[in-house]
Amino acid sequence: MTQEAIREIISEGVFVVLKVAAPPLLMGLGVGLIVSIFQAITSIHEQTLAFIPKIAAVFLSLIIWGNWMLTQLTDFMSKVLSTLTFQ
Repeated sequence: MTQEAIREIISEGVFVVLKVAAPPLLMGLGVGLIVSIFQAITSIHEQTLAFIPKIAAVFLSLIIWGNWMLTQLTDFMSKVLSTLTFQ
């Protein structure tokens, strides 16, 4: 396996990680923003109010996009395993 092939695999791996991590992170970010705006408007500063909706949003995003995420990861791994050559 050449260095160029290894660089390509690493580059594609980083891209796959970013694609797979994006839905839960963006969902948590959006819910966190909404909760912080709600807290600022109502002057409620309860710590659990900030964490519980974000955790629920991340779990919901894993339920919604979990199948797609698993497909992306398995496609990448099958591509990596098919390019490996044992000498």
